[in-house]
Amino acid sequence: MKIVFMGTPDFAVGALDALVRAGYEVAAVVTQPDKPKGRGKDVQCPPVKAYALQHGIPVLQPVKIREPEMVAALAGYGADLFVVAAFGQILTQEILDMPRFGCVNIHASLLPKYRGAAPIQRAILDGETVTGVTLQQMNAGIDTGDILARVCVDIAPEDTGDSLFEKLMHAGAALLIETLPRIEAGEITPEAQDEAQATYAKRLSKELGQIDWRESAKIIERKIRAFYSWPGAYTTLSGKPFKLWGARISDAPADGEAGSVSAVTKEEIIVNCGEGRLVLTEVQLSGKKRMPVKEFLLGVKVQTGERLGE
Repeated sequence: MKIVFMGTPDFAVGALDALVRAGYEVAAVVTQPDKPKGRGKDVQCPPVKAYALQHGIPVLQPVKIREPEMVAALAGYGADLFVVAAFGQILTQEILDMPRFGCVNIHASLLPKYRGAAPIQRAILDGETVTGVTLQQMNAGIDTGDILARVCVDIAPEDTGDSLFEKLMHAGAALLIETLPRIEAGEITPEAQDEAQATYAKRLSKELGQIDWRESAKIIERKIRAFYSWPGAYTTLSGKPFKLWGARISDAPADGEAGSVSAVTKEEIIVNCGEGRLVLTEVQLSGKKRMPVKEFLLGVKVQTGERLGE
């Protein structure tokens, strides 16, 4: 089976690596253009491109995949299947119809739940205990195609967006390799998604990470885990940006105004929320490295009654 792979971030690398290791012919990789990143704005290539170059796989980086020259290039590969994982562009019907077995998408949720760009973070935010990966036969909609296979993945109480990302990346890669022979043999009966059960996980923005202390400790703790690496959960302390890397929910009720420091111990900063209290365990003040609160308090004095997010 000849495959053209479309993907961009680290999540897609797991599936591409699985295809290469399983001996499939990956004729080409299609990924997003290189972009400037970081404070220095150095141009960096997508993780999928880096992997492809290391393994001698041709790389295409269209600004718009629907452009005629790109469509012609894809047709020229004569691929049996397009495998898509977090590619970042919408495929036209012409492209979807091109391969013999169509286009299969690896989506990090149990569709039809959490269609869209941020299913991993949204599952944590909603307090889900189980999520998973779905292989879907792509159509013109966004994550609306028929289901080919699914696998469930447990969400642990301590899971962050990053750790759940790793679990789902490996689960998706394994599911793909298990399912491809059945697709080729015509053994799968696609299952239509139940539109009544559909939910949408819209793209994340930097603003979502700003903590509103009027929310419950339960919600804020989920935000810290969901937004672990990006956009991050942040507030202010003494007027400076203050990033929250780790926290747990206190058993005690709030005893003061939301955002006020309820207590400070040698290892913890306890903050009142709209409902309950949150125990901060790992933080980062602007200009400093991230560190456990125990170390942080050796260099920064935090007073009971002080306000976060003032």
